[in-house]
Amino acid sequence: MTKTTMKVMTTMFALVLAAGVVLSRGAAPVSADYARSGQLHVTKNCNTAGPYCIITSSNLAEIKKNSIIYYASPIVLSTPTGLFDSDAVLYVGQGDWAVGHCTVDNTTQLGLCTFSDGTGSLTGFQARVKVSSPAGLNFGIDYNWDGTYSFTPEPGN
Repeated sequence: MTKTTMKVMTTMFALVLAAGVVLSRGAAPVSADYARSGQLHVTKNCNTAGPYCIITSSNLAEIKKNSIIYYASPIVLSTPTGLFDSDAVLYVGQGDWAVGHCTVDNTTQLGLCTFSDGTGSLTGFQARVKVSSPAGLNFGIDYNWDGTYSFTPEPGN
């Protein structure tokens, strides 16, 4: 082997080794499917007998019509703090759900829901949505979620 060939091979080996170290430390591979995000628009109906609401429309395929948002706290329009504040589970179907938290001001009917992760079709789901009622201060039974979502793959995938 000539000196030049040896030098080229050593340089190539060093580059391959460096790339392997970078990738093993969690650098994201370049891929269009690695993560995706966008605008989220959902309408839900809360005219139910329990602490849940039913999705009536969604622009995201993973959140299907008739999916259910379960709340840990009962839906009460009048609380001492004036806020509805509860953990939430967005249930799409068996094995497909996401966990989050919602707070709504009972006076203005405006609020915020955040979701941090999920399982099945909602694995890696994250969202931050503003809550509003088309009926405004008339305590409507329909509410809109408008905001952003993203799907982030699990570590190691």
